[in-house]
Amino acid sequence: MKLAFSSNAYMHYSIEDTLARVAKLGYRGVELLADVPHAWPAGLLEERKQSIRDALEKHKLTISNMNAFMMNAVADPRQPYWHPGWIDPDPHYRAIRREHTKRALYLAQELNAPHITTEPGGILSENQTWQEAADIFYEELMPCLEVAESVGVGILIEPEPQLLIERFDQYLTFVDRIDSPMISLNFDIGHAYCVGEDPEKWVAAMKDYTTHYHFEDIAATRVHKHLIPGYGAIDFPATLQAIRASEYDGWLTVELYPYIDDPDDAAREAWQYLTEVAETLGFSFSDPD
Repeated sequence: MKLAFSSNAYMHYSIEDTLARVAKLGYRGVELLADVPHAWPAGLLEERKQSIRDALEKHKLTISNMNAFMMNAVADPRQPYWHPGWIDPDPHYRAIRREHTKRALYLAQELNAPHITTEPGGILSENQTWQEAADIFYEELMPCLEVAESVGVGILIEPEPQLLIERFDQYLTFVDRIDSPMISLNFDIGHAYCVGEDPEKWVAAMKDYTTHYHFEDIAATRVHKHLIPGYGAIDFPATLQAIRASEYDGWLTVELYPYIDDPDDAAREAWQYLTEVAETLGFSFSDPD
């Protein structure tokens, strides 16, 4: 297993400064935010792409994943972080999400990112059934899947509390209709905990679907607010042990976007805590191949 940090905690820094800071703290991987101010695909010039490549090489960092979930650049007044959604009532808004996802896939290919994460459908509208919304999500996602298959970049659906797909059974129901190896799961352990699915109990059941993990802590209230690992109620020793037992050898990306006012300290504390937990379990996080 390898430890990465998500750049979405560094919204006050350029991507070059972010990469330097993340590497200095000991991480060997970074989740690249496909959004402002780091790498919004719709406006990223070739010279900026090359600058990202150069900084990754300089600091010996690997992209663990590309975050195409967040869409601050759109500045949707309903929800500025990740609207519009796949199941928005307005097809023009859905098109913004769809076309952003396509651009993110092409950018991921250019920057050698293995996959992108996306939102799990969005917020159900009034009088909209789950199945109706799932059908819309499916229809909007299919053109993106064609792009994913053509460029060899995966699409990871990330279940999230209060959105269309928030539990693992809903994820399984949705992906059952998709016959493609390019669709898989971003297992966010905090999101799972929020909806009552303690991650250590679900790792084994979802191992055949999981391509990447997000790590953060959540308070015992199970309210969806990302905390530094060790500050909440998630059983990290049991979760890491379960992931080891599943023979997963990919990236665990720490995602702490609420800590934009002091991302260095948050990243440092997360690194120290998780490496200490790993040591008590008899292993250490490996460098990327």
